Amino acid sequence: MEIKQVTFAYDRKINRLHDIVADIPAGKTTTIIGPNGCGKSTLLGVMSRNYLPLQGEVVLDGKAIHQYTPKEFARKLAIVHQHNEAPSDLTVEKLVSYGRLPHRGWFTPDRDTEGAAIERALESTNLLSKRELAIDSLSGGERQRVWIAMALAQDTQVLFLDEPTTYLDMYYQIEILELVRRLTTEFGMTVVMVLHDINQAIRYSDHIIVMNGGRIVAQGTAPDVVTEEMLFSVYGVRVHLRSDAEAGLYVLPAGIG
Repeated sequence: MEIKQVTFAYDRKINRLHDIVADIPAGKTTTIIGPNGCGKSTLLGVMSRNYLPLQGEVVLDGKAIHQYTPKEFARKLAIVHQHNEAPSDLTVEKLVSYGRLPHRGWFTPDRDTEGAAIERALESTNLLSKRELAIDSLSGGERQRVWIAMALAQDTQVLFLDEPTTYLDMYYQIEILELVRRLTTEFGMTVVMVLHDINQAIRYSDHIIVMNGGRIVAQGTAPDVVTEEMLFSVYGVRVHLRSDAEAGLYVLPAGIG
């Protein structure tokens, strides 16, 4: 996926994104970080066709994303939003099955293909034993896995996750991020996610995009991008960078201002 000089504004007066240029590496995890209001989720919205840029374009597999039909695009890219809602009595398996909608024919779905895709999605997210449970009976982390499973059932090669660890405790945050790692290492998916936690971004990303004020201010691997100078410039927080054989690179806060 390529982002080519994208500019976007909600009211066509005040730009929220300014001349964004980036390449999203295939088969890797790219994480977008930056302070609140910097444009992270807005950029994800442009990349997923929720917003139409004023200038520039986003290209997927050599074709501008707005040239795809909605069904074609849904076969290329799946997205899990920060806030997701479903009827409380809906079962896990039923919700996951909705991911097959872009692949259904005019009359009847291919039952064998559909069933196999749903089974793979449930297995990949460790939800086989919960398939008949109602969504409202699950924990927050389990619900997030169900939404990811629905996205996996779309059988796309690109997955967007908008703040997938928000409102989850540490156990479920790690569970979701370990799942993201498996999606790239085992299934070769291209994942783009928005995170707030810098250490999580360092640990679980192959590529990092840093945003501030609607612009990309740095992008590359964690060792190249995450520096004490960058974090102070973007967040106004002084930190110490540390690295060891077991934990790798990590950030320790030193103070504000």
